[in-house]
Amino acid sequence: MAERDGPEKRGRLSRPLVLEAAVALVDREGLAALTMRRLAAELGVESMALYRYTPGKEALLDGLTEAYFTEINTRLRTAAGDGPHRTGWRTELRRIAQAFSVVAHAHPEILPLVATRPLAVPVSRRPAPALALTEHILAVLGRAGFDDATALTIYRTFVAWNLGCLLVDKRQVVDNPDEPDPVLRLGLHRLPAADYPRLRALVPRFADFDDRAEMLAGLDSLLDGMPEPPLDAFYEEGGS
Repeated sequence: MAERDGPEKRGRLSRPLVLEAAVALVDREGLAALTMRRLAAELGVESMALYRYTPGKEALLDGLTEAYFTEINTRLRTAAGDGPHRTGWRTELRRIAQAFSVVAHAHPEILPLVATRPLAVPVSRRPAPALALTEHILAVLGRAGFDDATALTIYRTFVAWNLGCLLVDKRQVVDNPDEPDPVLRLGLHRLPAADYPRLRALVPRFADFDDRAEMLAGLDSLLDGMPEPPLDAFYEEGGS
């Protein structure tokens, strides 16, 4: 049997390329479609060629979270531009939240992994891009002058709100996205009106709200309840 003329034969297969193909496959067909064999077929290689870059399915799932956080960090660096700029800690947290939201909307099938898989391992074994984002957030809060305890409280609040809003995204209420009739599109005909009157009344509003605006408005409300930092400090992106 002739060898496949895929990326491995041409010497171009790499971990970033493998993860990029895995993300694309999951975006297109969902997590259930992701297997080592199917991913190898997507890349035009034999399955064994992938084990050099990811030792198995579980590691591949961890790789999806790695790719997810890599994209967030890349977006943050790109938005910051080439030169240093100064921004307040709240403005920077909002910027991070918006980047997280953009990536979540681009890869909705991966978001549940992002919310759960890092928690299954010690902090030191989480993907480097996830650790880099955490370090960035804590650095922002530290430079603003918060003590360690307050910085951790704000960090936990920020992460919990961000993930919570995205996991309860409006797309989860859509039963049939191709159906023009709102009742059928949202599957409300499946809910007896006598048993679920409030759900029947409110689900259409939930499906139409601006989730990113709601997320940022809620984040602002949460941060309003946090103590002010003792310093009128700024985080300088791209500076020394």
